[in-house]
Amino acid sequence: MSPPATAPVVLAVTGMAKEARLASRPGIVAVGAGGNPDRLRALLAGRDASGCRAVLSIGIAGGLDPGLAPGDVVIASGILAGERRYEADPASAAALASRLAAAPALRVIRADLAGVDAAVMSREAKAALRAAAGAAAVDMESHVAADFAERHGLPFAALRVVCDPAERALPAFAATALKPNGEPDILAVLAALARGQARIGELVRLARDSSAAFAALARCCETLGPGLGIPPR
Repeated sequence: MSPPATAPVVLAVTGMAKEARLASRPGIVAVGAGGNPDRLRALLAGRDASGCRAVLSIGIAGGLDPGLAPGDVVIASGILAGERRYEADPASAAALASRLAAAPALRVIRADLAGVDAAVMSREAKAALRAAAGAAAVDMESHVAADFAERHGLPFAALRVVCDPAERALPAFAATALKPNGEPDILAVLAALARGQARIGELVRLARDSSAAFAALARCCETLGPGLGIPPR
């Protein structure tokens, strides 16, 4: 007698290990590559998509729209990556928005996200990307996840929570502050402090923004529940 078939899962694509832990629940398989798009591409290239029913990019993002604050939620209409645009699945985006509409203390908008291969660190770079792409926020996984979904004919959605707002530059050490497994690299942060490449004030602001973003992300995941709100095919 053959074993029972495994139900298809939603593939949740993340950058940080904390994002993956928050996303993990029944009906979800969370993957991440420590904020490295090339490593994420390699990880997904070796993945069998036959057991997936949808792909969801989920985690935090940098703000591009000056009207967004840490903790604001962006449900993607599409992903802009250079000259490419990946459309989000309308049914999935609508389902996410509907579920989150009832969540207390969450500000949710639907807008485009920008996907990039290198972190957008400065206020000037954020403003330039906003002017060029018109996106509300930016991250380093959504375009990779969208491409994987497109190649395998899977519905795609993205939910990203603003961490650093448009008017806030990221400190230089933030670009290398993650280990390959997505956990924070505390030694790298301490080394940046010792070399004068980071200041205590920057760390405090980033910690405050991150706390607001992850609190909102946790509320999103709990509200969305099993399968993170992605409707069955």
